[in-house]
Amino acid sequence: MRLRYTTPAARDLDQLLDYLYQRSEQGARSVRASIEATLSVLVQYPLAGRLTNRPIIRRIAVSSYPYVIFYRASKDEIIIHAVRHAARRPAFLPSGA
Repeated sequence: MRLRYTTPAARDLDQLLDYLYQRSEQGARSVRASIEATLSVLVQYPLAGRLTNRPIIRRIAVSSYPYVIFYRASKDEIIIHAVRHAARRPAFLPSGA
């Protein structure tokens, strides 16, 4: 199973980690590790996340942190569409997602 980020999702992750890194290097490393652990679960169990109001988009919470990963799973790959703080409104997803 291949993992791929959309450009906006890669930007989300970079901005999130940059923000955290400026405040706490250790905190940023911990969040990154939890995100990577969540992605490892998705690679093994692509349907682990809950469906959203868009039928092909799923969401999964990052353990121990208030972040959510929005993704789409096919038989060959998982496409990450966004990585966001759970308090943000989900209306950000692009219409093609």
